[in-house]
Amino acid sequence: MSDLPHPTDVRVGHLLRERRLQLGMSQERLGALLGVTYQQVQKYERGANRIGSSRLQELCRVLGVRTSYFFDEQPAAPGLAEAGGRFDRAGAPEALKMDAESRDLLAAFQRLEDPQLRRRLIDLVRAMGDMPYQGLRRGTTEA
Repeated sequence: MSDLPHPTDVRVGHLLRERRLQLGMSQERLGALLGVTYQQVQKYERGANRIGSSRLQELCRVLGVRTSYFFDEQPAAPGLAEAGGRFDRAGAPEALKMDAESRDLLAAFQRLEDPQLRRRLIDLVRAMGDMPYQGLRRGTTEA
């Protein structure tokens, strides 16, 4: 049996960390709300310790998410499998890292309750991402 954490535990831990950061919550605060130490929260976030179903349910309540937040299927990151599933030092898959702007955008998106609006927003952002670069610079009005 491998000493490495299971990829699902790592992914759940990474999503836990992302949500905690979105909420501006420390590991100490989350631990206090769950009745565990901050070290236990660290182990959950790394995937070193598995999160049991009752603890996961409590986490979802504290973090204001549904359990599907942790388990909705995500498309495989391009090249992750070919790269041997690289992980950063915190135990998070490199393909799942997010900067502060991405976390803010995700937090705002998750507050949208209308599934049709969410789908349209995803389509809009994908279309914008596919637009060719037109050489526009901030502050110019040239097309």
